[in-house]
Amino acid sequence: MPSELERAMESLIKVFHCYSKDDKTLCHKEFKKLMETELSGFLKSQKDPSTVDRIMKDLDTNGDGKVDFEGFVSLVVGLSNACEQCYQMHRKKTAKK
Repeated sequence: MPSELERAMESLIKVFHCYSKDDKTLCHKEFKKLMETELSGFLKSQKDPSTVDRIMKDLDTNGDGKVDFEGFVSLVVGLSNACEQCYQMHRKKTAKK
């Protein structure tokens, strides 16, 4: 039986390939759909309407207008780090009470 971490890794792979038509990269349309569907809460908290475009530009390391799996994972890691920092701040506030 797979561990929780193994299931999480499998889930990341499945999400990427669910939106990638060529199974290797996400074009702008595919990336936008993934963001709007899978990270809608994150997007709703953003004030800049060009957030998806800006993120895609940052992740498109070779300038081909696509995001590969490594770029997608970088996004997930970055967001996970930010969430973990918020979690730690919340724990400190809760512990002080």
